[in-house]
Amino acid sequence: MNDWQQIWRNADAVCFDVDSTLTTSEAIDELAEFCGVGKEVAELTAKAMGDGVSFRESLYQRLSIIKPSKDVLDTFINKNPFELSLGVVDLIEILKIRNVDIYLISGGFRPIINAIANSLNIPAENVFANQILFSKNGEYEGFDEEEPTSLSGGKKVVIEKLIEKYNYNNIFNPFVLRNRFCSFR
Repeated sequence: MNDWQQIWRNADAVCFDVDSTLTTSEAIDELAEFCGVGKEVAELTAKAMGDGVSFRESLYQRLSIIKPSKDVLDTFINKNPFELSLGVVDLIEILKIRNVDIYLISGGFRPIINAIANSLNIPAENVFANQILFSKNGEYEGFDEEEPTSLSGGKKVVIEKLIEKYNYNNIFNPFVLRNRFCSFR
């Protein structure tokens, strides 16, 4: 058994990123395209990456361009089925058979991530993502800055809280498997 197989077999919890990991695309880019501001958001994303802008500031700037209403977000979710990465469904099923706790931790948006979690039969309480805020009439008002996932390094904060709450011994977070990053308690 190689090291990666051993890591997967010993995990008592697995924390997945969603955009471009469980799914094949970035939801914020697709939402921007859907709202007709894809080019502006892509340019801002590229600029933010080069200028060292924090994740929260980048999120704020991109959402300020997109300004999705509740109706637009709901329509986007209903009309744009996400594509799961190859092997994800089988992997999730194997983890469930082994009674491994599964979490989705994303800098994306809770309504989108919840739809993905629902399709994989992952409970909503195992989703950690950003919440978009709407006015009473459904207009975009911002996002919940109390969510740790709105911070640079917020995923790590969520994982640390999960370890503290559930006393996991081997929590695996293959956020960027392509870079072979994982951490254990």
